[in-house]
Amino acid sequence: MYQDVLKRDLFTSDHDMFRDQVRRFIETEIEPYHEAWDEDGVVSREVWEKAGQSGLLCPTVPEEYGGPGADYLYSAVVVEELGRAGASGPGFAVHSEMAAAYIMNFGSEEQKQEWLPKLVSAEAITGIAMTEPGAGSDLRKMSTSAKKTNRGYVINGQKVFISNGQLGDVFIVAAKTKKGTSTDSMSLFIIEADRDGFAKGKNLKKMGVPAQDTSELFFDNVEIPHENMLGEEEGQGFYQLMKGLARERLTIAVACLAKAEGVFQNTVEYASERELFNKTLVDFQNTQFKLAEVRTDLIVGRSLVDRLLTDFMNGELNADVAAAAKLWVTEMQGRTVDTCLQMFGGWGYMWEYPVARAYAEARIERIAGGSSEIMKSIICKSMFKEMGIKADFS
Repeated sequence: MYQDVLKRDLFTSDHDMFRDQVRRFIETEIEPYHEAWDEDGVVSREVWEKAGQSGLLCPTVPEEYGGPGADYLYSAVVVEELGRAGASGPGFAVHSEMAAAYIMNFGSEEQKQEWLPKLVSAEAITGIAMTEPGAGSDLRKMSTSAKKTNRGYVINGQKVFISNGQLGDVFIVAAKTKKGTSTDSMSLFIIEADRDGFAKGKNLKKMGVPAQDTSELFFDNVEIPHENMLGEEEGQGFYQLMKGLARERLTIAVACLAKAEGVFQNTVEYASERELFNKTLVDFQNTQFKLAEVRTDLIVGRSLVDRLLTDFMNGELNADVAAAAKLWVTEMQGRTVDTCLQMFGGWGYMWEYPVARAYAEARIERIAGGSSEIMKSIICKSMFKEMGIKADFS
């Protein structure tokens, strides 16, 4: 198991006990089945239910809504341990740290009472439906519409690249409530997958993360009641999404750093055993220097992420700093897995080796949750504003 080189004072003994519990769960309920899930293109419903029973889902949901009522560091523990183990199939983070957070932060009391207990127990699995074939980074080009009627709203449109898309029972869906590209043109809705006119497309085949079900979603005159809108009035969707993105990007940084640490540990073990020219791979200075470079990156990344975890816990995490962390950690993860794969030689290119899967799976991190280019734009916009510099960011 990877040993942190830096002392992590932000975690208590209770967090450490929970971490041991999560590790045992991964070892017994995830790792033995993950290869089969890769072949199937989806994890089992059973592992979701067991995760709910073990307290791995929605740790921060308050007890009054059926949750553990724990702090965000418990969520970070789950994300880290899944990342270090290379357990990319279960979409727990999207469910717990992203979709559920929208209901917790913006839902009505009735919506919270209805859905949060089900998300905690995995009676219902959820995801976020924002991206469309013609609208990814620029959500202003979204075409999915929500037309208001006397009975509620009628939803029409299409979403793509939706995590938990096959298993999902309910989705947080972004749709236009008025024409145009203004910031008040979009709203968020809770839409159940069993409604008439809602259809799931095929399970998309991806370059990596094969066990994570990723789908298209189609809405053909899907009728929902007024009560399914998140928020008290229309047009709050962009605000709601922006408010949640700092936490989401911190979660991505936490996960990606742990994934890089896991690959590094696996590589060091391999290099210490691999024989070459009557030596082991770690006897060569090039290997030593490459491992030192990666180790340094991991130390820097751990310092950054733990500082931002502390800021988040204190209510002081800035959106632009979270964007910087997402940018740096995901780019570092890409460098790490590339360096590590090279040390495995031809074996590193074989899918049976974890480093090959990690290499393929790392590529999406610089795109999902906001591409590296979008992160740079966010950082520059904040920096220029602080310095009083005017620039065109349209």
